[in-house]
Parts: sequence; structure tokens; C-alpha cells
Amino acid sequence: MKPARRAATLGIAVALALILSYVESLIPISVGVPGIKIGLPNIVIVFILYRIGGKDAAAVSLMRVLLVSLLFGNFAAFIYSVSGAVLSLAGMILLKKTNAFSCVGVSVAGALLHNAGQIAAAALLMRTSEIAYYMPVLAAAGTVSGIAVGIAGGILLKRVRL
Repeated sequence: MKPARRAATLGIAVALALILSYVESLIPISVGVPGIKIGLPNIVIVFILYRIGGKDAAAVSLMRVLLVSLLFGNFAAFIYSVSGAVLSLAGMILLKKTNAFSCVGVSVAGALLHNAGQIAAAALLMRTSEIAYYMPVLAAAGTVSGIAVGIAGGILLKRVRL
């Protein structure tokens, strides 16, 4: 891919992920456990991971985290988001390289690792390990959202050419 086309594609990807983050913030999910989200922006991340590569998916994801935190969040939200994003991206990039998992499997692993990263950050910031009691609920929600994101990403991969 030519450099100008790549830059334009990644810019559009960041914009789409940012828009999906905002849309996701408008969807009320009330299950009594903080941090449960659908993960709509991760559709873009999975698409970029498979279509362009891990470095570019990481760039898009981290840029989205930074922009969302600056526009809609605070420093604590940034720490939670970046912790989850870094662990999630590392795991998804490694699993994709093995070719042993489908797009859905990689997405589910990414969702679970994102939750683990956020729980680890919360445990450090709050100085308590009891926050880990949220993990089973977050894992269940992460599995469901990871499946949905993986399916949506897979559909995009079949229908959208770069």
C-alpha cells in the first residue's frame, strides 16, 4: 500500500473507531458491574489487524484511546483504557501470527485480555486485589462481545477491500 493511501486509511480508521467509541458511550448497559461495554471500536481494530497489520492496528487503537480520553474521559479512564488496549493488542497480534485461531477467536482473546489489563490497572490504582472478583462477570461479557466483534470484523474483511 502506498504511503499516502496507508496514512489516509489509518486516519479514517481512527475516525471510525472514535465515532464508534462515542456511539458506544450512548448505549446504556446496566448490569451492576462497571466497565462492561460492547467493544464497537474493536471492530475497526480487528479489521486493521487482519487487513494491514499489527503495528498499524496498535497505532489506531492507541490513538483512539488517547483521543477518547482527551475528549470524553479523564486520566484514570486513560490508564484503564491503555492498560486494556496494550494487553489486548499484544495478545491479538501474537494469536493472529499463529494462524491457529479465527478472527472470532482472536477477538475473544483480545476482549478477555482487555478486561484483564483493566482489572490489573484497577488493582494497582486502588491498591486492592479484591477488584478481581469482577473478572468472572467481565469475562462472560467479554466473551459475548468478543464473539460479536469478531463476527462483525470477519464480515468487514470479506466485504471491504483496501
